[in-house]
Amino acid sequence: MAETGEPFSCLNAVEIFADLTARAMAALDRMSPPKLFSSGELVFSQSQPVSALFILKEGRIRIFRVAEDGRTLTIAILEPGAVFGEMLLVGQQMYDNYAEAIEDSVVCQLSAADVEEHFLSNPKIAVKISRLLGEQAARFEERLTDMALRPLTARAAATLLTLDDTAPP
Repeated sequence: MAETGEPFSCLNAVEIFADLTARAMAALDRMSPPKLFSSGELVFSQSQPVSALFILKEGRIRIFRVAEDGRTLTIAILEPGAVFGEMLLVGQQMYDNYAEAIEDSVVCQLSAADVEEHFLSNPKIAVKISRLLGEQAARFEERLTDMALRPLTARAAATLLTLDDTAPP
């Protein structure tokens, strides 16, 4: 994992940070330098549990879990602008999750202390984070419903469309 050295903000592509002042944005940028993850490289794993809020600037990241028998369950495929590790903000640890770059990706991360100090003190950002968590919960509920009620062929087709970055939204 290497720092990219490119002078750009990971925060400017993420809507929850839109209310930050230019000064606050610059301070957070200094705390969250971009890092390049090669395709197949783990951003975090069980041996390196989530202790930060991650922001995906470029590339795609797969969040998944591994069962005792070695089978994997993909929880999400993240696109640029996605925020992950957000369960940390509500005191939840994600010890069972893995995050893997499925293509070369640029990711920034903010420590839990930085997040609490700068974001949770701003009511607008706290509300946006609450909405983000609610949207995540709704997506997981929808996925669970799909797994339980949709036929296998429909689930497979939906998964293939999600993985195909050339497919129309």
